[in-house]
Amino acid sequence: MPSTQFAIYTALAANLAIAATKFVAASVSGSSAMLSEGIHSLVDTLNEFLLLLGIKRSQKQPDENRPFGYGKEVYFYSYIVSLLIFSVGGGVSFYEGITHIQHPHAIEDPFWNYVVLGIAFALDGFSLLTAFKAFNAQRGKTPFWKAVKDSKDPSTFVVLFEDASDVLGLLIAFLGVFLGHELQNPYIDGAASILIGCILMGVAIVLARESKSLLLGEGADPEIRSQVRAVTQALKDSESLKSQLTFQMGPEQVVVIQQVCFNSNLNSEELIKAVAELKENIITQVAPVTHVFIEPVKG
Repeated sequence: MPSTQFAIYTALAANLAIAATKFVAASVSGSSAMLSEGIHSLVDTLNEFLLLLGIKRSQKQPDENRPFGYGKEVYFYSYIVSLLIFSVGGGVSFYEGITHIQHPHAIEDPFWNYVVLGIAFALDGFSLLTAFKAFNAQRGKTPFWKAVKDSKDPSTFVVLFEDASDVLGLLIAFLGVFLGHELQNPYIDGAASILIGCILMGVAIVLARESKSLLLGEGADPEIRSQVRAVTQALKDSESLKSQLTFQMGPEQVVVIQQVCFNSNLNSEELIKAVAELKENIITQVAPVTHVFIEPVKG
């Protein structure tokens, strides 16, 4: 199983178990922050399902309706995930915090809250570590934020940001429950819920921005373009590369359109063979490239 999918399955299992225990603890203690965390984990569980669905659908073979394949499915579902984090996760948590401040309710017994938070922190921490390892394997030596911006596979950093917000939210929920109970101030618990909502909204905005860029269309990485250029120039019958356009159609699907000046001594049959050879060389030697269009032009 690819490391990206393993990270998603790990997060899915963790969030599903945690959501149930958080809701139980919230019903017992009446904690607003714990209820917000339960909603957060429930939304994250749905998000993992959507990411897995997007990955599965993106692997469908091209057909008459989608001749370039279904690679952008993963971009679409990643964008939907960011909207859910903002509206359901962040919005409901923010609303719950406001409601709790308007109608304060003291936490009666925080014991089960602490138990659930401890279990959740261990599970989410493991999930975060798994997602971080998967993202590190993908980015190599590229700086973190540059890797997020340049990544063509949003499923990896979506899970990473989700898990990071989970762990941070748990710490805030713990402080809200602890301080609210110790100081007998229910407003602190409500404020913690509002802060959790703000964090989720902030994460959602970052994810939506990156997913939107991929969904609307980005060119291939400079390294990929350079490799295609090198293969083109290596062909004995090509004299120069006049222009190059690339489109990222999926995490591992790139379309290349080039204008190439071939040897002027080639006859029609030889030119056709040279174009076909160049297409085959690019597809076989540059792994992400799936479609190549070559337009012969005069020098």
